[in-house]
Amino acid sequence: MTAVTHAYAGLQQAEFDRDLIVRYDGHGPRYTSYPTADRFGPLQAAAWQQAVIARQPGSATKPLSLYFHLPFCDTICYYCACNKVITRRRDQAEPYLGYLEHELALTADLIEQRPRAQQLHLGGGTPTFFSDAQLARLMAAVRRHFELDPAGEYAIEIDPRKVGVQTMAALAEMGFNRVSIGVQDFDPAVQRAVNRVQGEAETAAVIAAARANGFRSISLDLIYGLPLQTRETMARTLERVVALRPHRIALYNYAHLPERFPPQRRIDAQALPDATTKLDILADSIAALQAAGYVYIGMDHFALPDDDLALAQRRGHLHRNFQGYSTHADCDLLAFGVSAIGMVGGHYAQNARKLDDYYAALDAGQLPTVRGYAMSRDDLLRRAVIQALMCQFQLSFESFEPAYMIDFSVYFAEELRRLQLLEIDGLVVLRPDGIDVTPRGRLLVRTIAMVFDRFLIRQQPIVAYSRLI
Repeated sequence: MTAVTHAYAGLQQAEFDRDLIVRYDGHGPRYTSYPTADRFGPLQAAAWQQAVIARQPGSATKPLSLYFHLPFCDTICYYCACNKVITRRRDQAEPYLGYLEHELALTADLIEQRPRAQQLHLGGGTPTFFSDAQLARLMAAVRRHFELDPAGEYAIEIDPRKVGVQTMAALAEMGFNRVSIGVQDFDPAVQRAVNRVQGEAETAAVIAAARANGFRSISLDLIYGLPLQTRETMARTLERVVALRPHRIALYNYAHLPERFPPQRRIDAQALPDATTKLDILADSIAALQAAGYVYIGMDHFALPDDDLALAQRRGHLHRNFQGYSTHADCDLLAFGVSAIGMVGGHYAQNARKLDDYYAALDAGQLPTVRGYAMSRDDLLRRAVIQALMCQFQLSFESFEPAYMIDFSVYFAEELRRLQLLEIDGLVVLRPDGIDVTPRGRLLVRTIAMVFDRFLIRQQPIVAYSRLI
């Protein structure tokens, strides 16, 4: 372990405790938002427009983050649970771009002054389904309506099977400086079982091209719990991934829910690793990544100690939103495209999930908002508490009391009483002035955060959520 890694090991390491994980494993939210998206209800576009209009420029105005959902893929990965459109018709990209430009214009017209964005993320689907010229057209449209901070973070998700060295150079020229690359697993048998055959060499070539073109952060996505995975095959994948030395690694838990995600019906459930093997794979993976010098950020994310994500956590600026962990704390999020979810102040809004509905709203000159949520003061407080636990693994009561005019110990007396049971099991330490999540509790931070979720306190069902581990 390097000296730099060792200096931060106490803060950003997780301890795998099998007994605790087995005891507490269940279902729960991932808290990419609070309240979670399943709590949203019908929302008229006019209500969201008012929330955006109310975001007037001034010293208290939050910075902006922009998200664009590009839903098209030309092949289907059987494990995928994203909102996507499977098609080989490249001509579908052109009209979709036109509608994105229309939505951009309608939204920007609501804002009094030319807004400045610190962050941008293109997700999908597969954003590189779109040609280099089409992506350049989208970025030009963004710059017509928004000022992009030169020091900002501009990310794109890519499929390395669909891009080459020229595309990476083109993306850098457009202003992208962070890339997220889907890998999932390097084992050929596992790849065939999930219909995503991807050579290690082509992945390595894309990473090399990203580095050569100045991308400052490269992230690789892995999944554990896929069919035919074993401890040995996953160990080999991790060894090869670590050798590529990406700045960030996301290690996602595969949730087999074929009743909700029809493509998963093509996966042979009998080939999935059993619960014991899956936990073994997770324990081995965490140990291997931490031994290789990666620090544990939270949930399923690891990063090198000098990556912006790790730095943001140490400085108390880490944030969690619909794209996962973010280096920019508490931005207002404007989201564009089918099914995209935005957040401005105390309001969430989600666009129509189907292309026809999304197009119809914009054809009528309206924003395609269909669902959302207006947060109460209690929601805002609980969101801040859950953010602190999920991102920093600790919180101080005094950071909430003057801002929300509460006595934390009184307001959350019942929650603190429930946390005492978690303290007995070693997940948290309760201080007179705050809460610390222990290294043993970090893998179960969702369990800890759920204590403050008022919807779950009311005993609303949680079985629809993914498993905690």
